[in-house]
Amino acid sequence: MSQLRATKPGLLVCTVACVCIFLYLRDPAPEEPTEPTYPSAVECGFYPDELCSALFEGKEAAPQIAKFCRVPHGSQILAHLHTPGNCSRVSRKARFITGPLSAEEANFSLAYIVTTPEDLDVFVRLLRAIYMPQNVYCIQVDKKAPKKYTSAVQTLANCFENIFISSKGGRVTRTGFTRLQADVTCMKDLVRSRFQWNYVINLCGHDFPIKTNKEIIRYIRSKWADRNITPGVTHPPNVTPKTRAHRPEFAPEGSSHGLPHGRYKDEPPHNLTIYSGSTYYALTRKFVEFVLTDIRARDLLQWCRNAQSPERLYWVTLNRLKDAPGATPDAGWEGDIRAIKWRSEEGSVHDGCKGRYVRESCVYGPGDLSWIVRSPSLFANKVDSTAPLVATCLERRHRLRALRQAEVPAEPHWRFPQESDFNTNWGRAGRV
Repeated sequence: MSQLRATKPGLLVCTVACVCIFLYLRDPAPEEPTEPTYPSAVECGFYPDELCSALFEGKEAAPQIAKFCRVPHGSQILAHLHTPGNCSRVSRKARFITGPLSAEEANFSLAYIVTTPEDLDVFVRLLRAIYMPQNVYCIQVDKKAPKKYTSAVQTLANCFENIFISSKGGRVTRTGFTRLQADVTCMKDLVRSRFQWNYVINLCGHDFPIKTNKEIIRYIRSKWADRNITPGVTHPPNVTPKTRAHRPEFAPEGSSHGLPHGRYKDEPPHNLTIYSGSTYYALTRKFVEFVLTDIRARDLLQWCRNAQSPERLYWVTLNRLKDAPGATPDAGWEGDIRAIKWRSEEGSVHDGCKGRYVRESCVYGPGDLSWIVRSPSLFANKVDSTAPLVATCLERRHRLRALRQAEVPAEPHWRFPQESDFNTNWGRAGRV
């Protein structure tokens, strides 16, 4: 008993020490902040496929989980672009589709005019999504872009005979005459190229396709049948004094969005009626040849130098001329070109932006994916590197749909690595 009494103080000291050590390990000192922890790959499921499926289906918890399940940083293909070399390796590592997926697509070539974004990875994702060997691509690179960026784009273009950089480099802005002039320059290059394309579509770096190449072709052929798509309406007669205030690029019928306001410095040439509309278009080759040769088109282009937002006036005005090839004189806002969430339409057309608004339109977040894939539009805008999971999910869904619609066997490198039943659920042509 006396020995037990003698050991009690020692046991007490030992117990207190253990408790102190436990508390220290459990609760680090507040002055030493720790990095936040994120769920492991197991907690994120078959990443990213299961999460993408949940986001497409609009499951409420999915956007919250997406905040913790991060897309791996870095891109293997970007390293190859910065070190020119084996082009077959570049196309294979970038998972470009290198053969027509059907006879229907092989016989209907699309031309694309693509304005590059600031982020190279975003550009590569967009280009490989829209790339088909029977199509042709004119790339616009801003002359003020970093040399390393321009060199990487050139390396990629050099590996594909149907991809080239615009012959006249210059400033490429989001809006204004330089934007319009850059498109016209690319059209000249495309007409002079050896590729016999049927339609030309213009894209900015923050677009991403919702429809596959086959679906875009079928939409154009069935809904428009050799006509041009230039959504827009007559310029309002009661114009206000000229202003540089921003106006959205596109809006539904009856809306004032997309209508540049301002008195003209000079009357339009040839007594043309001026229309206003979307920056985006899908134009027939014959119409493009008309734009490059018709005196009215040439004079209107010069007149546009002094007009506000001329890229929203030029194409739609010429497409309303009754004698223009593929013209749609009586058209309005028809044409499902872009899926865009405008701030002003929140609550009426859409349920709000789950990413963030920039210049009155939504830069999509993961929570917007269910809305995007249910849109009838051909492309979604805006997709950028601030929410990489959006592009990741869209491109995986897009590639699966394209390969399911294919009438030829797929090469192994055309497929993105995937797990779970994502391939079964979201690759079906009939699924949204």
